[in-house]
Amino acid sequence: MNASRHLEKLEDFKAYNPTAAELLKASQREVEDAETLTRRQRVICLVCCLIAAGIMIETLFFRFTAAPESVYIFKRMGTEPWMRWVQGLWELAASIGLLVPGLRWAGGVLTTGAMAAAILSHMTWLGYSIQGDHGLLFSMALVTFTCGFTVMWTYRHHIPGYVPATMY
Repeated sequence: MNASRHLEKLEDFKAYNPTAAELLKASQREVEDAETLTRRQRVICLVCCLIAAGIMIETLFFRFTAAPESVYIFKRMGTEPWMRWVQGLWELAASIGLLVPGLRWAGGVLTTGAMAAAILSHMTWLGYSIQGDHGLLFSMALVTFTCGFTVMWTYRHHIPGYVPATMY
């Protein structure tokens, strides 16, 4: 009970009312977000970002040059050529987001969405093996999805408008 003796009475409480100069000075201060990720989490996210971005950048060449495999895939779905270009631009934006530290949350979201669409396409229209690749494209989509989801989940608190389900 002795610890509370230094507290003022409620009647003596005064609300903080800063002056315009104090507000201006406070607004000009640079505030950095507290680093909440451990070293291990940062390393795992960096590796996932590099793997996912590397796979997506590697496939951009095939999307934009109308490689026969890419044309076959999108013709089979009935969306050639427009969706091939949309998917290529989407994966380019996702790769850029994964490689820019401040946009990793966006790269994770875009990667997860693009690879979820690719996985569903393989499971419905395309099949797991395309033109004798023994499931290579499907497995690359799974790896990229896993990496993108890991990045998205790790940086979920950076997503604008994200509200955690529980308090921590």
